[in-house]
Amino acid sequence: MPSPVQSIHHGRTATVQVATNTQKDKKLSVLESHGYYLGKTIGTGSYATVRVANSERHEGNVAIKIVSKFSAPADYLKKFLPREIEVVKGLRHPNLIRFLQAIETTHRVYIVMEYAENGSLLDIIRKDGYIDETRSRKWFRQLVDAVDYCHERGVVHRDIKCENMLMDHDWNLKLSDFGFARGNIKSKTGQVVLSETYCGSYAYASPEILRGIPYQPQFADIWSMGVVLFAMVYGRLPFDDSNYRELIKQVSNKVNFPREPNVTASCKTLINKILAPLKTRIRVAGIRVDPWFAHDIAGTSRERADSDGSFAADDKKLSVLSKDIEPAALITKQPVALTPSKRAAKSKRRSTLEETSIAAKDFGVDEDSAKRKNNNEKPSK
Repeated sequence: MPSPVQSIHHGRTATVQVATNTQKDKKLSVLESHGYYLGKTIGTGSYATVRVANSERHEGNVAIKIVSKFSAPADYLKKFLPREIEVVKGLRHPNLIRFLQAIETTHRVYIVMEYAENGSLLDIIRKDGYIDETRSRKWFRQLVDAVDYCHERGVVHRDIKCENMLMDHDWNLKLSDFGFARGNIKSKTGQVVLSETYCGSYAYASPEILRGIPYQPQFADIWSMGVVLFAMVYGRLPFDDSNYRELIKQVSNKVNFPREPNVTASCKTLINKILAPLKTRIRVAGIRVDPWFAHDIAGTSRERADSDGSFAADDKKLSVLSKDIEPAALITKQPVALTPSKRAAKSKRRSTLEETSIAAKDFGVDEDSAKRKNNNEKPSK
């Protein structure tokens, strides 16, 4: 599902013109009958479009994701889209894009949501080159608050990336696009709930997802947050996703920090704690008391969380895949059209925010096919 993140990075967007007297004389469209009058397109993809619209009911602009039932994959329509709507209905947090309404017709599904007029975090990084640590800290705190809120309610996002973080009129971060989200991950019996849907973007995916093994999605979300923090302060992604074998090696080793821009040691320390093997990866509680994260927060304890805020997982440290193991069949979404991808030589690390989206594998595998690749594993919950 395309992310509604292609808003132009300007100030407040002018309110969309309401219908003229001439339009009122015509038969109302489905959206107009619900009080929505479409304006400009702010995002496009292979089977969905995001448009800004004026809403009489909400007395202002909203964003409407228009999904075509003819062009969207069947797996997406039957599984991911209903799950997305069901999940976002129950979420309400100042750092989450708010779901307003879903309208279904014979040919389309319309998802009406809060409109973030100042574009995406990716827009800001591209405009400014990188983001200073003061702003990065503010937005990273808001991201952690949003993700922690979701996790506490048994919801995982599974597609955290710069494109999916939008900015409202006050420049507060709003996490969006729950197209790969999943609910009910908190087991009542205390049993660990694993996921076997390998989804998201390669550059933001955790090592366990890249290897195609059943994984705890909360911990994968935390990894993705670390990639976002790196992207903010350095203006580039930490891992080159143009070569799968090299990507596996990179995520298995310590993070390679560029010399420029100059980033504080405390920020790099936090990034290292997040982009760590599953067994030692910091948990949200540990992030909250980290010195860099807690800087200037009055009354915040600087003590470390239990066990350094890492997960007490039984998983063995994952080793680099051998050369004859094939890449995991990662479900990716066709991205909204961005700048042309400039592929570097395999021997060079890319310094851009481009991502690899393997079209041949877009929605090419679901949990059942994933089980066939991992037939020695137990089914996911």
